[in-house]
Amino acid sequence: MSDPFGRALIEKLPNLRRFALSLCRSGDTADDLVQITVERALSARASYDPATRIEAWLFRILRNAWIDMARKHKIRGTHVRLEEAPETAAAGHHPGDARLMVAAVMDAVERLPIDQREVLLLVCVEDVSYAEAATILDIPKGTVMSRLSRARTALAGRIGIK
Repeated sequence: MSDPFGRALIEKLPNLRRFALSLCRSGDTADDLVQITVERALSARASYDPATRIEAWLFRILRNAWIDMARKHKIRGTHVRLEEAPETAAAGHHPGDARLMVAAVMDAVERLPIDQREVLLLVCVEDVSYAEAATILDIPKGTVMSRLSRARTALAGRIGIK
């Protein structure tokens, strides 16, 4: 593909899907959100400022699509308690312990309030700056830092790292 915009958009698809999954916790819904994001990005291509990182612009489009979808359908993600997951029945030190720790962290992240979870995933997983996260979420940079701090503190408490 000789189009730099299209190439950049394609390169960011895995990041978009990961962020969409973190919001809705459903593979099918995440795929729909990514598709909506790509459609909106292509339609609004003229409004993209090449001086900014495309990730921030795309994440904002995706988040707005999620808000639109949630308002329209009142969607809630499927929530499975860690204690109810069959692979958590065994305890002790064995090769499955790492998987259990990942499951515990994922459960703790899912239990965060959405505003904290969004900031945590954007900054810590998607590696966007505080300023970019503020732009994506349409909140002040200080609020990003505050929510991130609260999210990290809550996660540490929930998984026993204090």
